[in-house]
Amino acid sequence: MSSEFGKKLTVSIFGQSHGEAIGCVVNGFPAGEEIDFDKLSRFMDRRRGGKGAHSTLRAEADKPEFLSGVAEGKTCAFPLCAIIKNADKRSGDYSALQNTPRPGHADLTAYFKWGRNVDMRGGGHFSGRLTAPICVAGGIAKQILERKGVFIGAHVSQIAGVKDASFPVFPEKAMFDEISEKKIPVIDDQAGDEMLSEIEQARLSLDSVGGIVECAIIGVPEGLGNPMFDGVENRLAQAIFGIPAVKGVEFGAGFEAANLRGSQNNDAFFFDEKGRVRSETNHSGGILGGITTGMPITLRAAFKPTPSISGKQKTVNLETKENTEIEISGRHDPTVVIRAVPVVEAVCALTVLDMMLEENQ
Repeated sequence: MSSEFGKKLTVSIFGQSHGEAIGCVVNGFPAGEEIDFDKLSRFMDRRRGGKGAHSTLRAEADKPEFLSGVAEGKTCAFPLCAIIKNADKRSGDYSALQNTPRPGHADLTAYFKWGRNVDMRGGGHFSGRLTAPICVAGGIAKQILERKGVFIGAHVSQIAGVKDASFPVFPEKAMFDEISEKKIPVIDDQAGDEMLSEIEQARLSLDSVGGIVECAIIGVPEGLGNPMFDGVENRLAQAIFGIPAVKGVEFGAGFEAANLRGSQNNDAFFFDEKGRVRSETNHSGGILGGITTGMPITLRAAFKPTPSISGKQKTVNLETKENTEIEISGRHDPTVVIRAVPVVEAVCALTVLDMMLEENQ
């Protein structure tokens, strides 16, 4: 089982890509919270593969079975345990790779740590397949947050250098809902079409592409979080880096802030019509000193290109101690970015709900 994350609300993920099932255990969901299972199913479907050339052909139903923690459609105070059966695995695709670690994957580091006593078929416990149970837990967390007036939305900000528009300073739930219903979750549909073209070119070239997911969280109360090592950025970044293929996280203006002057980067404050302190811009990403300002929390997560590509790659044979080459067969995403959008939302939902429960909000 993966080490859990969270404090008041803790989440653990178990299973492996080609095992019988994968799942999650969540401790700390408030009792009596109703779960809209149809809504959860729609959320899960956004992550599911097998829906076109831009995603893997592995077509899992991803229907969670709740073993505990749910009674009569509501959370019931006990640990929530859900499993998802692996029904469309093809383990034979990996039989020729037992001694030849795939570049870009965790095959080699898993070998360094555990030797041959590890199941790396389909990526094992490192696989993006393990994001499905994250979406089960996060989808429920999103529903609980929405009843608290907190809404989370994300979109594909960039793929293969093609950039989408950015969220406005004050995004709204309606915008999140509209984006979530699109085949390519973007703000600008033309950018989405260009992204699909880049993905297809990479696929036909036996290659893959990476990209960036932008996420916004609205309705988070001000004053949430703590300074230094337990701030909102710390907690969110730790959880987001648990998503397979994430290589970078930034908040607000992020690395671009390094190119700005203080007069440009500082967000000017004002009182809105309800007497709340707001800012004209949001370079801080809704966080100052690790504590929320009441502005939307904005962040971006960078995803590397899918390491499983069909072209020849150089590697080593761990048994013969020789240099060699491999060609990877099987079913793989030419990009993970599109399917990662709801995963980022799920992780953010779990983290924000955990912090709110910790501070009794």
